[in-house]
This record gives sequence, C-alpha cells and structure tokens, in this order.
Amino acid sequence: MGMDTFTLLRMFSLPDLAALGYTLAGGAALQWAFERGGPFRPSVARIMELYRRDWMREMVTRQPRIFDAAILDGLRQGITFYASSCLLGLGAGLALLADTTPLQGLASSFDLHSDPSLMIKAKILLVLGFLINAFLKFVWSHRLFGYCSVLMASVPNDPTHPHAYTRAAQAAEVNITAARNYNRGLRSVYCALGALGWLLGPWMLMLTMTVTFATLIRREFASQSRAAIVARLHEDA
Repeated sequence: MGMDTFTLLRMFSLPDLAALGYTLAGGAALQWAFERGGPFRPSVARIMELYRRDWMREMVTRQPRIFDAAILDGLRQGITFYASSCLLGLGAGLALLADTTPLQGLASSFDLHSDPSLMIKAKILLVLGFLINAFLKFVWSHRLFGYCSVLMASVPNDPTHPHAYTRAAQAAEVNITAARNYNRGLRSVYCALGALGWLLGPWMLMLTMTVTFATLIRREFASQSRAAIVARLHEDA
C-alpha cells in the first residue's frame, strides 16, 4: 500500500487504538487468569488438570483400555472440526481483504474515516490474526494428543511394573499441555468473533470484547458445570 507503519497507525483514531489495546491486553490477562490464577478459585481448566492426572492413573489398572482410546479419539475429532472451521474463516477473511466492497456501506455508516477500505482491511486482519492463532493452537493440540496416545500405549499392562505409573504421569502431563493449547484455540475463536465488532467502530469493539470476556470468565469461574466439577472434588476429598 506504499505506507510505513507509522503512517498506518496515524490513520487510527485514539478510540481505535484504545479498543485495540483493550482487546489484546484483556485477552492476555484472561489467559493468565485461566492458566496461572490463584488457588482460591481455580478455573475449570485448572480443575480439569486434576481429573486428567486421575484419568491416567486409573488407566493403569483399567482392562481393557479401549475406553481411554475412545475418549482420546473423540478429543482429536473435536480439534479437527475446529481447525477446519478456522480454515474456512481464514478463506473468507482473505477473500474480503481482496475486495472490501461488500463492507464499504457498513463502514460508511458507522466509521467517519476518510479511507474506509484501508481501515476495513486492518480490522479484518485483527480477526484473521485470532483465527490464525486458533488454527495453530488446534494443530499443535492435535499433535500433542497424538503423542499422548503413544505414551498411553507404552504404559505396561501390569500395574506393578516399575514404569507403569511413571509413564502414566508423563502421558497426563502431555495430555494437559494438549488441552491447554486446545483451550487457547477456543478462546482465540471467541476473540475472533468479538473482534468483528470493530467493523462497526471502536466503541462496538469494546462492547463486543467485553461481552466475550464476560462470557469466558463466567464459563471458567461461575458456570454450573464448574460447580458440579468442584462439588465432586469436595466429595472425593
């Protein structure tokens, strides 16, 4: 486009830059809270790490282990679905980058910028950035679950074998890492949907991202599923 980065940034208004900063900072803060938050109210993701370790320990004595293989296969199928959906979204976004005419009227209605075509492309790039990040996380998660399946297969059938629980623990940690990347991919998909609000202006981006962040926080810290999971943990304790 023949413009340096500084010139491109000057095209954005202060509300645009504030909304963009809010989006990126909010996403980073939530990822820290979900994965490294305090122990007093852990997220669903942190709680599920305990269940994943229990799963691998139970697998050592479960015969046959077809049930465990079926669960892992179901997880990988879900990841494949989301990765394919991200590719479809990326294709649509790249098509809009080539021709932003369908969105010109929408931009003219909500954005007073003198060059709506360039602004729309920048806003679409934010959505594409989230989708690319989600796709990469899903691909890596799929690969890690594959590693986990190999580690699970290497666990000896004899529970008294000296390496049985050690390898099960290794499989659990790889399983947890795979799930962590899966969750990051899902959050990126949520943020990509919220980032679409930028097409209607910076204030709409702040609104849609606030709704997105609130939804993620509720599901990780205040959902009914979390209450059920925590209640079972208390019963086991």
